[in-house]
Amino acid sequence: MSVGETVDTEPRRRGPRVARFGAVLVVVIALLFGVPWATLVWSGNDWPLPAFVAGTLLFVAVAGGFPWLMFRGHGAHRDRESRIADTLLGVAWVLFVWSIIGQVLGLLLLAAGVADPVRSRVVSAFVVVVSAVLLAWGHHEAMRVSRVRRVDVTIPRLGKGLDGLTVALITDTHYGPINRAAWSRGVTEVVNSLDADIVAHTGDIADGLVSQRLEMAAPLGDIRARFARVYVTGNHEYHSGAQGWVEHMEHLGWETLHNRHVLVTRGGDTLIVAGVDDRTAGGSGLPGHRTDHEAALSGTDPDLPVLLLAHQPQQIKDAVTHGIDLQLSGHTHGGQMWPFHYLVLTDQPSLQGLSRHSDRTQLYTSRGTGFWGPPFRIFAPSEITLLTLHAPN
Repeated sequence: MSVGETVDTEPRRRGPRVARFGAVLVVVIALLFGVPWATLVWSGNDWPLPAFVAGTLLFVAVAGGFPWLMFRGHGAHRDRESRIADTLLGVAWVLFVWSIIGQVLGLLLLAAGVADPVRSRVVSAFVVVVSAVLLAWGHHEAMRVSRVRRVDVTIPRLGKGLDGLTVALITDTHYGPINRAAWSRGVTEVVNSLDADIVAHTGDIADGLVSQRLEMAAPLGDIRARFARVYVTGNHEYHSGAQGWVEHMEHLGWETLHNRHVLVTRGGDTLIVAGVDDRTAGGSGLPGHRTDHEAALSGTDPDLPVLLLAHQPQQIKDAVTHGIDLQLSGHTHGGQMWPFHYLVLTDQPSLQGLSRHSDRTQLYTSRGTGFWGPPFRIFAPSEITLLTLHAPN
């Protein structure tokens, strides 16, 4: 095949993919902004013509500008555009969800004999009030320093000398376009107050390059642990200079478990603390980055218990295959904004909390310490987790 033929066929291969992506994007945006428009502006509200036109133009302008803001913001790491796009996404999602729920209320009012425009205006008021309350509360929940969630985990192979070992888990800090340096310092203070034996960060440290997020990441250098501070990459690192974050965490004094392990020994007993790269690492094109459990466990005693850091709960399949005792993960954010919870569960085996996946292997999924994108957390509070590991009685 000639060079000319090779170049010729590339557009044909890419064309259908681009067209499908464009079609899906149009449909999603049309639904996300169209359903609230139909509920609040159109429907049976019978608003005066100037109000109808103004409302319609507002929704059209926001829906039309949203993709540009999103691509310019997150695609080019432009913080101002990212902040606007993320906030619009969160507001649109809440309005979309409660517009659908509002239609159910409209049916009940119809059955009760309430006619338009009163019925539609009651539904509109319901949607606006509930959405405003949830967005205000959700923003407060997203921006506050996470609460501590305490979890006890019994590991049958854990030696008596390690009984009571504590692991403080933070994850999905997502240092991003909103400056949360004060929040980061607050998280460090809480983690240090736990006086943990091990502190773990299971990835998605930031959205942005190290140079952009230095101030927010700096407090990580002040986190204390009795035996080890360990970190693995998440999927967002692979859009934000993953190798740079690996090196920066090492600069801050953390052990980056880049498909490797460390040993923690207390009271004559040893725990293997291993970590693997995120499951998207292999497709990133970054040399040396991939999920490799064999490398992470290379040279270890198979009779010793293993604590594994892996960003996504879905990586539990390989953990079971490799006889891991406990995997710590994040990634799901606990759904972050209800009812997105249910969409997360179509991709991940766990949304949050402790779950068992074989006779030996357990998984703890954190709801995340920060948030991604929309600065809201609705029915999915963030957490700093303190896990206490127990040997069997």
